[in-house]
Amino acid sequence: MSTKDIETNFPMQAVVEARNVSKTFRLGSSTIEVLRNITLELRAGELVALSGPSGSGKTTLLNLIAGLDRPTEGEVLVLGTRLSCMDEDALASFRCRMVGYVFQDYNLVSTLTARENLELAWELAGFRARDISETVFRLLELVGISSRTDNLPSQMSGGEKQRVAFARALVNNPPILLADEPTGNLDEETAIDIAELLEVLRAKGKAILCATHDSLILERATRMLKLRKGALV
Repeated sequence: MSTKDIETNFPMQAVVEARNVSKTFRLGSSTIEVLRNITLELRAGELVALSGPSGSGKTTLLNLIAGLDRPTEGEVLVLGTRLSCMDEDALASFRCRMVGYVFQDYNLVSTLTARENLELAWELAGFRARDISETVFRLLELVGISSRTDNLPSQMSGGEKQRVAFARALVNNPPILLADEPTGNLDEETAIDIAELLEVLRAKGKAILCATHDSLILERATRMLKLRKGALV
């Protein structure tokens, strides 16, 4: 497994900090508390596994760190910068450059091929189109799907779409990688490959937070956190 296109130089420092973070949602006249007083750090070179039953707040926590949502209380800092100080345009730029996100439901653009999905992520990050073709091919090869470069999502299996989503998350070589059940739709052999890739990325210095129940990832994690009813236990 080659990682030529994946290099980081971040020291072992706190890349992400969540300080007393809570998140509530309004549902009609009711208030639903999804996260309660979460405090955690994610450091460069860590693979942190986040587990917990369905509905415990794992995806919500990933979304807050990615800047896709804002906490009701508390604050999230990335490399010392408070996300609450950013407007929506700044948050979008931050996500494109600093965060790779592997969504549980892929979030691929249905009208674009695997290659085009990666190229779009590259362009949104503000990089020039020059030399992207070789990088795209290497990333798709890295996740074992180079033969599907010109296929649309509708022409792929769930596991293949997840692998494309993983490659897309790495295209801008972000220091932070968030993954929501990244092996949930993969066969055992490919899940092993992805778990091993996460281990390699951690060794390269990336800060990785992975919501997972997969023992393949749990046994490779440097730390494990568990959410129950919105609180870390």
